[in-house]
Amino acid sequence: MSIFARVPEYIRSLIPYAPGKPVEEVEREYGIAGSVKLASNENPLGPSPRAVKALRDRLHELHLYPDGDCFYLKRGLAKQLGVAAERLIFGNGSNELIELAVRTFMRAGDEAVMARQAFVVYRLVVQAAGGRPVVVPLKDFTHDLEAMAGAITPRTRIVFLANPNNPTGTIFRRAAWERFLERVGPDLLVIVDEAYFEYVSDPEYPDSLDYHAKGKHILTLRTFSKLYGLAGLRIGYGVGSEEMVDLMHRVRQPFNVNAPAQWAALAALADREHVDRTLAVNREGMRYLEREFSRLGLDHVPSRANFILVRVGNGQAVFEELLPRGVIVRPMGVYDFPEHVRVTIGTMAENNRLIKELEAIVKPVHRSAEAR
Repeated sequence: MSIFARVPEYIRSLIPYAPGKPVEEVEREYGIAGSVKLASNENPLGPSPRAVKALRDRLHELHLYPDGDCFYLKRGLAKQLGVAAERLIFGNGSNELIELAVRTFMRAGDEAVMARQAFVVYRLVVQAAGGRPVVVPLKDFTHDLEAMAGAITPRTRIVFLANPNNPTGTIFRRAAWERFLERVGPDLLVIVDEAYFEYVSDPEYPDSLDYHAKGKHILTLRTFSKLYGLAGLRIGYGVGSEEMVDLMHRVRQPFNVNAPAQWAALAALADREHVDRTLAVNREGMRYLEREFSRLGLDHVPSRANFILVRVGNGQAVFEELLPRGVIVRPMGVYDFPEHVRVTIGTMAENNRLIKELEAIVKPVHRSAEAR
């Protein structure tokens, strides 16, 4: 039997993750310049200037292997978070940490519970490991924690929760979270993906780190890709119990976090000015886009992150019409939102460009509907 014929069906049936279109590809394909990318929830201000300086200062060290333990970054982050350094693990983006957790705590045939319209990588990683994803529909575009708790069976090993959720930007609040935890037993791992937590200002938002010492097995995942603007360096981190992290380290490959990512992340942690400016730009852009979407008659989901899910009628068609106009958004058909696109909050110039081009597309649609 061929080696390819031996590949199990759960691998064959996987649909690879499709990232947002890069600017270079769009400009090459359509012969245009000056495109705006609002598809991947990147920081529109770019990386922290301190991070850029840290990279420039140490480029002469690129011939050396990185620190396999991320010692200095671990120490700096532990101090900022107020946790023991032994509770931290770093990865090639938080995506790698999702995979490490699944490989460590699941076996083929085990189940993992997740929201139907949450980050697709949860489902991909579980299926790739031979596990069974158990998907629970959102309720009002938000995690239905009660239904997710009800979906737990004796075969469940992991529950994935995204707070805020990607692609809806919604959050679950403290009361619902605490009720959920009461129904979770000691034999489960709860993975809370907080990639966008820094953008949340809601006083009822539950910081999952506050619940680690309450007798539950919780792994909190966060990233330097969004707020800190280091998506190109691929670095994220997890916070769990010392025993949990120790077991994941046994699966982790050596030197999984490159040296430039460590240098930049440590410098970015200290750049409060860049963080504050990023949050201010996000708030201003969010208010503007919400107002403009309402003016255009486009429903949107109130977001607590750095992106908005907006209903445009035919998400794929609008995405394709915007491309030759030099604006890249993310169609949401893969998330079972075929009528929506997800739009990253950009600079005001980028937001204005989006609205100008979007208005040219949706106005004819409104007029033709009125004519009928």
